[in-house]
Amino acid sequence: METTLVPLRPDAAGAPLYRLAKRALLAAIESGRWRGATALPSETVLAARLGISIGTLRHAVDELVAERILVRRQGRGTFVATHTTERFVFQFFHVERSDGVRDAPQVELLSFERERLDDEAAEALQRRPGDAAIAVENRLSLQGRPVVYDRLVLPAVLFRGLTEKRLRERPSTIYHLYQTAFGITVVRARERVRAVTADRTACRVLGVAPGSAVLQVRRTALTFHDKPVEWRVSTVTTAQHDYVSTLAPAA
Repeated sequence: METTLVPLRPDAAGAPLYRLAKRALLAAIESGRWRGATALPSETVLAARLGISIGTLRHAVDELVAERILVRRQGRGTFVATHTTERFVFQFFHVERSDGVRDAPQVELLSFERERLDDEAAEALQRRPGDAAIAVENRLSLQGRPVVYDRLVLPAVLFRGLTEKRLRERPSTIYHLYQTAFGITVVRARERVRAVTADRTACRVLGVAPGSAVLQVRRTALTFHDKPVEWRVSTVTTAQHDYVSTLAPAA
C-alpha cells in the first residue's frame, strides 16, 4: 500500500519538524511510492503536502542526499538513488590495489544453493535458526587477479523468485538487483574486520597457499530502519591489495 503524504503534526517526543519530514519521505520511499530513479515532486509541492516551509523540507532532503538515499540532478530535480556500479565501488566495496587504483571487481558466481540459516547467520539477519535461506558464493577479481571470496546468505522470505539464472544474468550489481527486482534498498552496511588464516575453500578460490594470512570481513547489509537483509562473509587476500575505508567527519 502506498504511503500518502499528509500535513505533519509535532510528535510527543518533540522531534524537530525536519526530522518528521525526513521520516515521512523515508516511509514513502520504503512503501514503493517512489522507486529507484523516480523523480520526487518539486520541493514546493512536497512542502505544501507536508504543511512545512521550503527550508524545513530542504533540510530533510539534504540529510537523505547525504545518506545516498536521494540524489539531486542539476536542472532535473531530486530522485531516489539507484544502486549503480559506481555507487557500489565507492560506498560498499573497500578493496583497492596498494598503489591506490580502485576498479569495479569482475564477479564470478561460484554457487547458488538453498539452505537453512545457521545460528550465526540467523542472529545477523534477526531471523530464527532453521529459516529458509539462499546462499551465494562469488569470486571477485581485480586487474585479473582473484582478490575476494564472498559468501552471502539471504532470507528466502525477502527474495522470493530469486534464481541462479536471474542472479547470473543481472545487468548491474547485486544491490541493484535487490532494489529493482525485490524492492529492497541497501542503504548502509555494518562491518567487522579481523585477520584470519585462509581456510581450504579460500585457498582454492583465491589461489593462496595453506596457512596464508587473509582479512575476513563480516558484513550485515541494512535497509531502512536498520533492517538486515543480507549477511556476507568476505575473505580478502592482501598480498597486493588493501582494505580502505573513508570515515565521515565527526558530527
